[in-house]
Amino acid sequence: MIVKRADFITSMKDYGDFATRGCPEVAFAGKSNVGKSSMINRLTGRGKLARISATPGKTRLINVYHLNGEINLIDLPGYGFAKVSKAEKLSWGKMMQDYFARTRDLRQVFHLVDIRHEPSAEDREMNAFLRQSGIPFTVVAAKADKISRGARLKCLAPICRALSVQPWQVIPFSSEDGTGREELLARIEAVCAAQADETAQDE
Repeated sequence: MIVKRADFITSMKDYGDFATRGCPEVAFAGKSNVGKSSMINRLTGRGKLARISATPGKTRLINVYHLNGEINLIDLPGYGFAKVSKAEKLSWGKMMQDYFARTRDLRQVFHLVDIRHEPSAEDREMNAFLRQSGIPFTVVAAKADKISRGARLKCLAPICRALSVQPWQVIPFSSEDGTGREELLARIEAVCAAQADETAQDE
């Protein structure tokens, strides 16, 4: 996929109507500060499209971006950040639950984990939720530039064990050097095109 255009559409606390609703959606989920916003900026080639902060927990709303006039990128609130109130944690969780319950256009969730660390309890809970809900997902091992290329397979082993995936199913990604960008864009294009083909066959 060649990215020709990327636009910010809206931020919302409750998933509802917005200008580009009805287009295929891919969502990005992961712990606070795992790099979802940086990933969106790298994917789209627009360095300031998604707001980035050094402070974890900055993404506190559901943010919608529109890619090439045909695909919505959904940046979900980060989970697992300790330094917020219990009420705010519950609010973020409800936002995500409402999103998954209400969307009819979701094609894939890209579940980001930090390649340097074994998945947290929250990461495993997200993985279990996606599986139990029957939501297609791809694990993305973010911050791949922080380790050497030769060490990546070793770092992927505990991630694969914890999340019950195979190494070839995981996309190592770096927002710094672009590792995994083309693979991720190809995956987005493939899942959205597959749905379009199914819809055409049903008509």
